[in-house]
Amino acid sequence: MKCYYILAVSWYLIVYLTSLGDNTRDLHISDKGEHGSMMSDPKHLRVAYIGGGSRGWAWKLMADLALEPGLSGVVSLYDIDRQAAERNQIIGNKISERSDAPGKWRYEVADTLSDALTGADFVIVSILPGTFAEMTADVHLPERHGIYQSVGDTVGPGGILRALRTIPMYAEIGRAIGDYAPQAWVISYTNPMTVCTKALYHVFPGIKAFGCCHEVFGTRDVLAGIYASVTGDGDAGRRDVDVNVLGINHFTWFTSASCRGTDLFPLYREYIETHYEEGYGEPGTDWTKCVFDSRNRVKFDLFLRYGCIAAAGDRHLAEFMPGDMYLKDPETAHRWKFTLTPVSWREEDLTERLAMSDALAAGKRDAELVPSGEEGVMQMKALSGLGRLVSNVNMPNRARQIENLPADEVVETNVVLERDSVRPIQAGPLPEAIYELSAPHVRNHELILRAGMHCDFGAALEALKGDPLVQGRITEAEAEALLRDMIRATLMYLPKPWRNL
Repeated sequence: MKCYYILAVSWYLIVYLTSLGDNTRDLHISDKGEHGSMMSDPKHLRVAYIGGGSRGWAWKLMADLALEPGLSGVVSLYDIDRQAAERNQIIGNKISERSDAPGKWRYEVADTLSDALTGADFVIVSILPGTFAEMTADVHLPERHGIYQSVGDTVGPGGILRALRTIPMYAEIGRAIGDYAPQAWVISYTNPMTVCTKALYHVFPGIKAFGCCHEVFGTRDVLAGIYASVTGDGDAGRRDVDVNVLGINHFTWFTSASCRGTDLFPLYREYIETHYEEGYGEPGTDWTKCVFDSRNRVKFDLFLRYGCIAAAGDRHLAEFMPGDMYLKDPETAHRWKFTLTPVSWREEDLTERLAMSDALAAGKRDAELVPSGEEGVMQMKALSGLGRLVSNVNMPNRARQIENLPADEVVETNVVLERDSVRPIQAGPLPEAIYELSAPHVRNHELILRAGMHCDFGAALEALKGDPLVQGRITEAEAEALLRDMIRATLMYLPKPWRNL
């Protein structure tokens, strides 16, 4: 699997720092209203990029936009770090000027959130809530109680604290979209993705938003690789793998999978039985040398236990399971052949990306113009009326895509994207055993949303105690003390009421 890290520049809302297949049903089909037409000419689109000072992921998006000849327009970059946005303005315009870039875009910097959003056809939100100092507390403070996290951005103590920082920011963004771009399609890349998307719909129920995650793509890559190794059909790739996706972000599952007409479930089971101990990875890669890699042994084990293909990276999957299974301690994680990503590595990586930003803006280096593997631009193309796309996204379960989860839960399933329309595909129910694994997290999403929206310590504590990574591993008094310490470590990026603890 690819070893890379999506890194977005922190974007902090000042207001909160100074005050507080065919079986489908339409979920969102916008119509003309008081705010204007549905969608602009694909050659004259306006994109608002919130967190537009990103070092890393923004350049991948710029490359994807430049490589798509069907779309062009203006990208309005908004970031609280204006200098970072200005550098990306230079980098984006340099990319657009290249002869090998058929997609032509003009990049500009917006002074305010409202300026960025006004007239937008699409809104892209990719922010890092807080700095790596806050993430260090998220990931490493719980270790004093023997609670280890391989990522720390979705569930577990780290995911909860990250959510408390992010929800107020997303609520402000959602309200602003309702005021200035109510007809725009909103594509969110920020973690924790489920509660971020819930926050958008909570403050603006009519929003047209979905969350995008590449974890499912990675699992399809794994399946394509296993298919190729077993059948000898070496040119099979991710797009040849058809799957039924269902679950919650970073804890998604395939209940069916095929490649070029071959049912992958028997083939996958046979491969696991032969390669259970060694796992699966790209030939020639050493998982121990990459801080985001694994040998997919957690996936293999979950398949043998539950009969469905777990469709996220092992580092994420492990965090959703009881803490004594895959994350009992670093040695256990190593035996399962996945990495615990230290925040210190992220800090070092940021230093390198800052240097890259300077070099790209100064013209000392050229941006790589290669496809990122993400589907955001493909989704924009389909929503602009240039084709039809089936892709996995995170949206509310209003169309009962997953029939045994609540309608207001944000779920990840396949959808059909067409002109100004997203139609969720009915994925069926979560199998009972997987439902039982998912239920504590679904319950926690509501608690965490309440805690983030209302600065509710009790709701946050209940979520922490009920998280499977934590449950049964520390006392109630230890959980309360841990939560207080973690909140104190991130007060700079929380609304004022939290300072009364």
